[in-house]
Amino acid sequence: MRRLREGYDGTGPGFITPDGCAVELYERLPVGDEPDIIEQAVPARARILELGSGVGRVTHPLVRRGFTVTAVDESPEMLERVRGARAVRSPIEELELDERFDVVLLGSFLVHAPPQVRQGLLRACRRHVADDGCVLIQREDEGRQENLPREREIPGGLIRMVSSDLVRPGVRSVHVEYVFPDARWTQTFLACPLTPEAFELALAEAGLAVDAYLTDDRTWVRARPVDSRP
Repeated sequence: MRRLREGYDGTGPGFITPDGCAVELYERLPVGDEPDIIEQAVPARARILELGSGVGRVTHPLVRRGFTVTAVDESPEMLERVRGARAVRSPIEELELDERFDVVLLGSFLVHAPPQVRQGLLRACRRHVADDGCVLIQREDEGRQENLPREREIPGGLIRMVSSDLVRPGVRSVHVEYVFPDARWTQTFLACPLTPEAFELALAEAGLAVDAYLTDDRTWVRARPVDSRP
């Protein structure tokens, strides 16, 4: 029986993960500029711990660029698609590897999870980053959940952000559709918009601090470990 996290859902062909992601859909989604941003922000051939790797959409370009990647995901169906990287099945919050990495990567806007989950994600980042390493985090751009519905084209289809409804203070339920000529998927998930101040406070609580905002829209951030370790 399919088990979903509370507040999360997904529909469409193929297997749906606990957070509502469709494995077959993620095999179709193109990679954007994430590999370029990551490559420019970290040392060449760094050891990268990628949290929430999915099917390897970002993993595979990083491997081709010479990085050594450990891909972590809670879905074995996602990890079956990962090639060229070490795969570790685990919820991010529960990850306990007896090693630390040059780079820990938390992409896909995962930092906008509800507070208790977000704290677990950031603590996992802090546990696994080397003292002289860094954590790369992808944030939502301001206004991402405003002026909906909104859609954008991708190769072969489109992504439509349908709605973002407040379900409790600071937490929104977001509904997204993915439409292709031969298939359609939906995903519903929880997201917490974060001001820059709230984001940096969350980092501080996990023993991290902003080192640099890597893009003009401030959606990619490089953080460094500080002395306290949760």
